[in-house]
Amino acid sequence: MRWGIVFLTGAGIALAPIPEGIARTSWHLLAIFLATIVGLIAQPMPGGAVVLLGVLALAVTGTMPVGEALSGYADPIVWLVLAAFFFARGMIKTGLGRRIAFLFIRAVGRHSLGLGYALAATDLVLATIIPSNGARCGGILFPIARSLAEAYDSRPGDSARRLGAFLMVLVYQCEVIVCAMFLTGQASNPLIAKFAEQVAGVSLTYARWALGALVPGALSFLLVPLLLYRLFPPEQRRTPKAAALAEAELKRLGPMSRQEKMMLAVFLIVASLWMTMSWHGLHYAVIALLGIALLLLGGVLTWEDVISERSAWEVFLWYGGLVRMGGALGETDLTRRLAEAAAAATAGWSWWGALLLLALVYFYAHYGFASITAHATAMYTPFLVVVLAAGAPAPLAVHALAYLSNLMAGLTHYGTTPAPIYFGAGYVAQTTWWRLGLIASWVNLAIWFGIGPPWWKMLGWWS
Repeated sequence: MRWGIVFLTGAGIALAPIPEGIARTSWHLLAIFLATIVGLIAQPMPGGAVVLLGVLALAVTGTMPVGEALSGYADPIVWLVLAAFFFARGMIKTGLGRRIAFLFIRAVGRHSLGLGYALAATDLVLATIIPSNGARCGGILFPIARSLAEAYDSRPGDSARRLGAFLMVLVYQCEVIVCAMFLTGQASNPLIAKFAEQVAGVSLTYARWALGALVPGALSFLLVPLLLYRLFPPEQRRTPKAAALAEAELKRLGPMSRQEKMMLAVFLIVASLWMTMSWHGLHYAVIALLGIALLLLGGVLTWEDVISERSAWEVFLWYGGLVRMGGALGETDLTRRLAEAAAAATAGWSWWGALLLLALVYFYAHYGFASITAHATAMYTPFLVVVLAAGAPAPLAVHALAYLSNLMAGLTHYGTTPAPIYFGAGYVAQTTWWRLGLIASWVNLAIWFGIGPPWWKMLGWWS
């Protein structure tokens, strides 16, 4: 049935009458692209395999020459994401990620709200360099959050509300905010940045992305946990045992090992080089690969670690294919036609009204997606084209849609990679998860649309 949906999508579009003025290769590219996106949603097989079949279809049908179809795997952005997964491996292997988490918990974890902030702050620090939200939240934070809940005898079922349910919801809702705050917040952000430059000519560098998110991101990060604490409070308000547990874990870890120190040094070097690209001119990918080289030379990672990181190579396969497909689709006459139709449909509207309506449609359409990547790849470029056609300033439209592409993942229990992990722990019912996600979305939208544009205007990005 899943394969049927995929093939019907592709064949239905390919065999439909081609609109006047649209090249046949552009129409076939659209058919293969949409079939691939549907495949990522329906998942008749793993995402990497689905995209690889899509790339093959481009070459077999003659829609693209084989060299061009495979060129996405040579894109530096794809190698940046691949390298960042190896950083996550180093964080987990050395134990540095756990040490950072326990330091935060020891400092502010004597109250359940402080405990939630401590876990979220760990994610915030790690997101400055690790774009795998699955590795950060699933590999580092989730085991700690669950063990802290169980330390207070909070388990799925009757005791879930004691502490565990609150921590699962809070950490996840903060996770999507953290995803929006950095170019490395999650794996699709560099792809979104690439689309923004192709369509609008706006360069979302690491520093620009972080600066634009600084004020609205900080407000969301502070206010959403407070909201959840009011709407969904834990029964266990004070958690001195958590701080004691963190202290015991830090003693067990002992002084930082040579590998941890090496990992921390590379972490700081790479983050510093990313923030100062305008000074030295090195590309993101070169800096990331330099960091991996230092980890290999320092013995933090082995070559076996690199080749056995299955999730990294899985992402490499689907990411490279989608980069090329999405970029090629943005270069066709289809986007121009879409912009013309949108301009006609929103004639007489103020650009503010068009931007707000289209942004809300883009945001809440995520109920139909189980992946930020699939959603952004399918909809970011068309919606950006439409918003620009309505007259919105390019930097404002680019930043608004880029940040919303992450925040929308908080709506459901399948919105992005960590969602099934935290929901699957069994502490929170689906109706509760969705209700809290919807309420959190209202707060985030109010902050990012109410505070974001004035902040970006103050920075001189639009007028």
